[in-house]
Amino acid sequence: MKMLNQEEAKRICDKVMSLSKADECRVQISGSRNGNIRYARNAVSTAGLAENTQLTVSVAFGKKQGTASINEFDDKALERVVRRAEDVARLAPDNPEFQPAIKKQDYKPSTTFSDATAAIDPEYRAEVAALSINSARKQGLVAAGFFSDTNGFETVANSNGVFGYQTLSNLGFTVTTRTEDGRGSGWVTRSANDARKFDAREASEIAIEKALKSVDAKALEPGRYTVILEPAATSEIIGRMFGAFDARQADEGRSFLSKKGGGNRLGEKLFDEQVNIWADPWNPDVPVLPWDGAAMLARERADVIKGGKIASLDYTRYWAEKQGQRATGRHGNMIMSGGTKSTEELIASTKKGILVTRTWYIRMVDPQSLLLTGLTRDGTFYIENGKIKHPVKNFRFNESPVSMLNNIDELGKPVVIGGDEVRYQMLIPAMKVRDFNFTSLSDAV
Repeated sequence: MKMLNQEEAKRICDKVMSLSKADECRVQISGSRNGNIRYARNAVSTAGLAENTQLTVSVAFGKKQGTASINEFDDKALERVVRRAEDVARLAPDNPEFQPAIKKQDYKPSTTFSDATAAIDPEYRAEVAALSINSARKQGLVAAGFFSDTNGFETVANSNGVFGYQTLSNLGFTVTTRTEDGRGSGWVTRSANDARKFDAREASEIAIEKALKSVDAKALEPGRYTVILEPAATSEIIGRMFGAFDARQADEGRSFLSKKGGGNRLGEKLFDEQVNIWADPWNPDVPVLPWDGAAMLARERADVIKGGKIASLDYTRYWAEKQGQRATGRHGNMIMSGGTKSTEELIASTKKGILVTRTWYIRMVDPQSLLLTGLTRDGTFYIENGKIKHPVKNFRFNESPVSMLNNIDELGKPVVIGGDEVRYQMLIPAMKVRDFNFTSLSDAV
């Protein structure tokens, strides 16, 4: 089905709500055109394009709720999905945490759409793969990568007059480059709202350089080291912290933000004063929709951590009402302030340390302290007197982002990080951190 424009989406939403006999009705329509190309061992393995448009209807009779979805849009199909949602609602038990449909919201548009990204076609995707593969071949290396792009729209509406429509686009790219004998490995990831900000050759060259330099890695004793975490490595660690800013989890004693004896740690200084993190739907580098998914609440710019202090928590409508607080839309991005230095400049100012390209296979050890365990991968290097001296074998680490953000020596320039393994679109810096806890060695490259 073709992408719906605002007028078409509004007409369908109005039709659905006119068909409903429930006390209230909420409608979401999402449409996307997703393209991709995948390659491995220097050859394309799959490529494709998937298109879908889906409508979801949620209705309520009192506190009984029902939801149904469909991807057909003729009048009979629309009536069928409404009746199905109503049938489900009538059979459902009362929801003790039910919240009625929100009142009309003011959605300030954000720049989530780029013509350049929407124009990506099979030829463009093939060129991305070709640039990456050919660059690897010239160095006698083997590349495996995935490029994907999305072009679509989102619509929300309800029977209280809420209506929002916005187009969006995005692209993501990852590539792993290895030596033929498997002794060296490099990796890079890129994400962008605007295709004009993406350079496949530049990204691939970074992965190639790391692969060549990571051969013949030496073993270092596990222990506490000063580390320089590239933004991708940082994102996998602190990204898992942001989900713990839920006020209910904190108030009920289930998170690192829970206060002993009850309550939460809002306003307390838990991090280094250099730590400033906020959400902003209108940031031009990591724009997100101006509303929060199914809740339909308008998003706002919000400080999350300011000067090392907890500046805000996330309140659902139910928990906000229970605690006498104000609910706002859940954040869609996270932005951390940094400095002006590149990763190379952070290396140059380091007497002894370890450069970490990537962290992965991260698992929670202790939710109360946010202690995580994970591994380094695809390029780990020993630094001495401001220069990379040699590659080192990968480590397992046991570390908490809370401790990490209290041990900052220096912050680099923020860059865009996105993808499936992180919770948010992020704009975050490389970090030089002291006393990072490596607990054992790993033989994987």
